Amino acid sequence: MRIGIDYGGTKIEAAALSEDGEVLHRRRIPTPDKYDLALTTLRDLVAAVEAEVGRRGTVGIGTPGSLTPGTGLIRNANSACLNGQPFQLDLEAALGREVRLANDANCFALSEAIDGAAAGKASVFGLIVGTGCGAGYVLDGKVVGGAHGLAGEVGHMPLPDPGPDELPAPACWCGLRGCLENWVSGTGFQRAFKAATGRDLDPPAIVAAARDGDAAAQEALRRYRDRLARGLSVVANLMDPDVIVLGGGMSNVGQIYEGLAEAVQARTFSGAWAGTVVPARWGDSSGVRGAALLWDPEEVPAPS
Repeated sequence: MRIGIDYGGTKIEAAALSEDGEVLHRRRIPTPDKYDLALTTLRDLVAAVEAEVGRRGTVGIGTPGSLTPGTGLIRNANSACLNGQPFQLDLEAALGREVRLANDANCFALSEAIDGAAAGKASVFGLIVGTGCGAGYVLDGKVVGGAHGLAGEVGHMPLPDPGPDELPAPACWCGLRGCLENWVSGTGFQRAFKAATGRDLDPPAIVAAARDGDAAAQEALRRYRDRLARGLSVVANLMDPDVIVLGGGMSNVGQIYEGLAEAVQARTFSGAWAGTVVPARWGDSSGVRGAALLWDPEEVPAPS
């Protein structure tokens, strides 16, 4: 049995997967705001899942932020109590076993590569376009982290080929300017619509207006798709994925897929990229499944 934990900003979800990927038990709890409490909460959560299923499992966890290479300290997590802490080591001590840990977007990409929307493909890029913009890359069934844990972080590269209406580049929370996240996240989509129209609507309201024939909302979706295509064309040129899988709230907007792969291809070297851009199979469950899948099946102890 493999236990996956998705450590979110407001909730923690745990799921126990059988050998064939079936969910045996699922549990959600609020996210604590203190570090010591986080460790005891996770210890008790794993114990509760194992008691419910009646088996001991491996533990993988998807975290906001990432491990700092060399020190093992968490950085850039929106759950601020984790930042600067040796989270993996402390959690292993609390649980009395090895723990596998990866960024939540990497877990999303892994889940979709193993048995999700990109199952059977060798090169898979996963992009979460929700409140923020996180990404991960999986090659031959393994997460590619990079020398500094930054592989795949396209959310904080500049929007390619900005037009006059996209300048001056907006400031990003990360300290840079013009980051792709500011354009293709749900919050970025809302910001751009307000800047263009003066109307402050949330993304579902903008999408609903577009479906009702609102010309400004339809143009906002067209511009969103164009900006997303520009960002993904860099991914296609650098990583050449077979499949790009989208997750997060914006991935549920069907209109963004219309002509998207073709627009990406048109901006790639020689127009040679012939991959696909698809929504996630597992949706909000991809993160917790991917955390469990940080362990290979042969590494999981047989049930006693």
